[in-house]
Amino acid sequence: MAVEYYDFGPHKIHHSSVFHTTNLCFAFVNLRPALPVKRVADLTDDENTDLWHIAKKLGRQLESYHKASSLTFCIQDGPQAGQSVAHVHIHILPRKNGDYENNDDIYEDINEKENELNRALEVDIKRRDRSIEEMAIEADEYKKFVF
Repeated sequence: MAVEYYDFGPHKIHHSSVFHTTNLCFAFVNLRPALPVKRVADLTDDENTDLWHIAKKLGRQLESYHKASSLTFCIQDGPQAGQSVAHVHIHILPRKNGDYENNDDIYEDINEKENELNRALEVDIKRRDRSIEEMAIEADEYKKFVF
């Protein structure tokens, strides 16, 4: 899918911020979704398979990079899961033996990191969004690391 812009609803995503594509989707740099998309239950079988294929591929890279022994995959899906805008994404968390005293403590850590991100986004929201150049630099880093 080599194009100058990718369509994301009514929005145009510049190719330089896209770091991975498949026949059914593309991954791009943006801290906030641009518009409501689908929830997990709304995905077609092909979209669901594609999403998990990418998560598996990325998970292997993260596990190797962090010298982890396992992975935790998390999906936040809908307003009760903390989403203000419905969209599908997967968090992939590299895990090491003994990283938490109680395995479920990871979810408290996730909540704290999410709160930190939301506080940081308040600053970003005032600034509107990052420039195409800033997103392109981040996308280039992801391309080197993952795909």
